[in-house]
Amino acid sequence: MSRVIVIGGGAAGMMAAVAAAQKGHQVLLLEKNEKLGKKIYITGKGRCNLTNACDTQELFDSVVSNPRFLYSAIYGFDNGAVQEFFEQRGCPLKVERGNRVFPVSDHSSDIIRTLAKELERLGVTVRLHTAVKEILVQENAIHERDGQETDERRMPPEKKKAAMRAVRGVRLLSGEELPADAVILCSGGLSYPATGSTGEGHRMAQELGHTLVPCEPSLVPFTVAEDWCASLQGLALKNVSAALFLGKKKVYEGFGEMLFTHFGVSGPLILSASSYYRTGAVKGGKEKEKADAVLKLDLKPALSEEQLDRRLLRNFEEAKNRQFRNAVDGLFPTRLTPVMIALSGIDPEKRVHDITRQERQEFVSRIKNVELHVTGTRGFLEAIITRGGVSVREVNPSTMESKMVSGLYMAGELLDLDALTGGFNLQIAWSTGHLAGESVP
Repeated sequence: MSRVIVIGGGAAGMMAAVAAAQKGHQVLLLEKNEKLGKKIYITGKGRCNLTNACDTQELFDSVVSNPRFLYSAIYGFDNGAVQEFFEQRGCPLKVERGNRVFPVSDHSSDIIRTLAKELERLGVTVRLHTAVKEILVQENAIHERDGQETDERRMPPEKKKAAMRAVRGVRLLSGEELPADAVILCSGGLSYPATGSTGEGHRMAQELGHTLVPCEPSLVPFTVAEDWCASLQGLALKNVSAALFLGKKKVYEGFGEMLFTHFGVSGPLILSASSYYRTGAVKGGKEKEKADAVLKLDLKPALSEEQLDRRLLRNFEEAKNRQFRNAVDGLFPTRLTPVMIALSGIDPEKRVHDITRQERQEFVSRIKNVELHVTGTRGFLEAIITRGGVSVREVNPSTMESKMVSGLYMAGELLDLDALTGGFNLQIAWSTGHLAGESVP
């Protein structure tokens, strides 16, 4: 039986503690907040979209960064296993649009409560209000596995390096030292810092020699240059498509729901697009400069330009003596109509029978290609997840153990792993946390 310390009481941390305790280890879970699962509590607008009930291939396709790294973790504890875990412990679930999985109660607190009860049942010791300052390691010591010292001569260089540095415990912010045979670091990323995700885990990993892939906010609303968006604040469009371009390169295309805000655009479709936005993207040339980010909206994705032109022509024929501003009723939500008229460049007072074929077709093209110039994001304060983190190249994907320090495991948002919206990021947390916990020998 090993002494295991888990740092972080979020999704990955609690699942890691459960998995380690199920193997019979003595587990201590350290959480700096006043309660467990503080970030879980606010996910899915307080309802907790805990996973997605899609098939496994779609799950991998929804991972944006390093999906191949997750093969062992997900196949070992997939979305079906996650649902079974909670339902078998008295938390019934339901599947909604887009295969999103929620607790039947619509209360994220039920997910946290289920995990907390399981931790208690398994004898996991939980210490709240307990911040970790650093992970302690023993230098120049061969780490024992299953009671046998590793044969250093037969080890590849990276394994030998890890074996020569082994976890021996943690030092708390208070100065107290706690011994451990293994430490599982699950301290999260940088999103929603009010929940405790402030980067201490990244710092601790770097201090032990790990590389940090630069962090950026992801699943986050966009700010845009067009000031007319503010006039539509609160307007939701349910069936639109969006394509994000960085320079001339299309990096994302999707269909769904979006929301206009006082600063730009948000909603599920936009959040997914933000997963592919890079503030550091550059365009070529002798002097590289930042690539322009443009979001192109198709307000009528179910119709081709030819079909939309025929529909608009029918509207015009029925209202040929009316003014243009009165001839497009029903084509858009009421608040959006004057904006689209303004974007068309056609005089709103112009009689429909005077509108040329070219003007009409340009209006059709505008409806199918509304351009928004992205100026940035709303940052980590509003980001659901963090893109970037500890490089997965320095972590064993079969165990989640560090290749730099023996006995150190990492899981969850701390790592350079992120996915689209829809429950996929919590699935990453459950899967990597579970694998880390069960891999402790």
